[in-house]
Amino acid sequence: MSAFWALVGRDLRLALRQGADAVMVLMFFVIVVTLFPLGVGPEPGVLERISSGIVWVAALLAAMLSLDRLFQADYDDGSLDLIVMTPAPLELVVLAKCLAHWLTTGLPILIVSPLLGVLMNMRPDAFWVLLAGMALGTPVLSLVGAVGAALVLGSRRAGVLVALLVLPLTIPILIFGVGAVEAAVGGYGARPHLLLLGAVLLFALPLCPWATAAALRQSTT
Repeated sequence: MSAFWALVGRDLRLALRQGADAVMVLMFFVIVVTLFPLGVGPEPGVLERISSGIVWVAALLAAMLSLDRLFQADYDDGSLDLIVMTPAPLELVVLAKCLAHWLTTGLPILIVSPLLGVLMNMRPDAFWVLLAGMALGTPVLSLVGAVGAALVLGSRRAGVLVALLVLPLTIPILIFGVGAVEAAVGGYGARPHLLLLGAVLLFALPLCPWATAAALRQSTT
């Protein structure tokens, strides 16, 4: 576990030194959501109906921007070979890098989401459901994205390839996340949708690091 937290701290320090990447993800998220009121008009009823879907789609697209660099910098400078050869299980290393990625991308998106919900005229009683859904869904994006980033490691146009691989796998997250907000607004209760998001997270936690570790071993041999 000491190696786990050391790697998390290392990736966080690197992210702070290269703060432009995290800022770019957050600004893309804000800009995409902000453009929709300009495109569909300021009608409050229209914005309220599409608010949850817009916020979730923008979050998914913003998360795609940084996935291709999850392992690329370590691959380019050769440190990935050293990481793979460390005594620590590679699956634990992958989990540490996913946690650092979520802290620098998913967490800022989670924090900003309610503010953008206000911009989209989202009902106040849906804010906590949106936060809960984002808290369960955004870690899955980092876990699933790590698999895609490892599979395309060293390829040309890696960012496009990661998006093509990962976006179809995020459809359940989008459906359950938007469904939770819509259920809360309609008075039906968001608990089933949030439980399904939690089940997806529990399924991804052991499976995605294992698949990512296998892809990284293949890429470094």
